[in-house]
Amino acid sequence: MQLTEEQKTKVAEWIANGMRLSEIQERLGAEFDVRMTYMEARMLVDDLKLLPQDPVEPVVIKPAEEVAPEVVAEAPLAEHVPGTPGPVSVSSDTLARPGSIASGKVNFSDGQQVAWFLDQMGQMRMVPPTPGYKPPQEDMEQVNQLMEREFQRLGF
Repeated sequence: MQLTEEQKTKVAEWIANGMRLSEIQERLGAEFDVRMTYMEARMLVDDLKLLPQDPVEPVVIKPAEEVAPEVVAEAPLAEHVPGTPGPVSVSSDTLARPGSIASGKVNFSDGQQVAWFLDQMGQMRMVPPTPGYKPPQEDMEQVNQLMEREFQRLGF
């Protein structure tokens, strides 16, 4: 199907304005009484050496969650000194360790950091910093709660 130079110019304008191929196809029919299939419209744009632009989706930046005042008061003011009581915390890696669904670190109250990972069978595993390391038993209930929250946050 041959278009006039005026029609080709219009198609180029529409592409520049971000119209999709289906919209161009409809507009050609409405304004110029030129009927074509979607594939014909696609070949036309290709023949004219035009490149339809994907619509740009706006980026929505969510505000950071506010931390409750009582949590801020409990936060340590200085870095934890190994061997002294400290906060128990759980974090996730941005990129899961190879062979796992998710991974991260657990900081115990004795200052030791243990790597954790969720394997492909859904089993959680912990890798101690040194062979034979046993975390403080009193930390385990808090670690379980924090891990459960982390798994929910990750969508598991």
